[in-house]
Amino acid sequence: MSDDPVVRFGLGVPNGGDFADPTRLATLAADAERAGWDGFFLWDHVIRRQPWQPMVDPWVALAAVAAATERIVLGPMVTPLARRRVSVVARQTVTLDLLSQGRLRFGVGLGAPDDEFTRFGEDADARRRAQILDESLDALTLLWSGEPVTVRGTHVTIDDVQFQPKPTNGRIPVWVAGGWPGTAPFRRAARFDGVWPVARAGGYLSVEEFADCVAAVRGYRAQSGAPESFDACFIDRSPAVTDAETTDRINRLADVGMTWWIDSLDDPNTPFDQHRARVLAGPPT
Repeated sequence: MSDDPVVRFGLGVPNGGDFADPTRLATLAADAERAGWDGFFLWDHVIRRQPWQPMVDPWVALAAVAAATERIVLGPMVTPLARRRVSVVARQTVTLDLLSQGRLRFGVGLGAPDDEFTRFGEDADARRRAQILDESLDALTLLWSGEPVTVRGTHVTIDDVQFQPKPTNGRIPVWVAGGWPGTAPFRRAARFDGVWPVARAGGYLSVEEFADCVAAVRGYRAQSGAPESFDACFIDRSPAVTDAETTDRINRLADVGMTWWIDSLDDPNTPFDQHRARVLAGPPT
C-alpha cells in the first residue's frame, strides 16, 4: 500500500462515444472534483471498433481537464507507448504535469485492441510492443531528469539531447497496466509507481484475484529492493447510493492493498445524463 492508507476514488472515462467532446469532459471533471472524486482518468484510444464511434485526442482533452480543475488527479489510462514517439510523449507529459501543477499520473501499457495498430499499418506483435514500452519508459525517465540524454536502443534512439523544463516534482509517477493473471506487466509495474490490473478474461477482477496481483507486485519489488509502497488501482462500477455489499468489497480490497478505486463509465448503452448523475452523486463511501 502507499504511505497514506486512505483509499482514493477516481473515474475511468472513455474518450469516445458520448464523451467525445473536450468541453463536455472538462465540465464533467469539474463536476467530479466538486462531488468529491479524487481522480479523472481518460482512455487513450484512437478508434473504437465498428460501428465507428467519434473519438477525441486524450492529451488535448486532459489539458482542458487540467485547466478546469484544481485538485483532482488526472492522466491517460492507458497510453500504449508502442504507437507514440517518445520525444513527443516526453514533451506532452511534462507540459500536462506543469499545467496541472503535479497532478499527472502517467498510465502505460501494451495497448488494445490490436487493430489500433494493424489498421494503420503498424506491427501489433505483443513482444515487440513490450520491448518498445520498456525502452520508452527508460528513455522518458532520463528525459524527465533534465540532464543530457543519449540512448542507443533497438527501438528508441536519442542522440545527446537535454529536455527542459523538468516535471513539477522532478519526475512523473508511472502506473503500469496489464492483464491478470500474467507476469511481464507486473514485473514492469514493480519498477515504477503503481499497477492497474485488468481481467485478462474480461469483466472485472475478484477481490482474490486482485489480492494475488498486489502480492505478486510486492514480491517483485522486494526482489529488486524497491520501496514497499506503490499505488494499486482496482477498476469496477459502484451504485450511486452505496450499499453494504459495495462497502464491504471496498474494505476487503483496501485490506489487500488497493489505494485507488476506479469507477468505470464504460457503458455505451447508458445515456450520458445518467453517467453525469452518477458522477454528481460522488464516490462510494
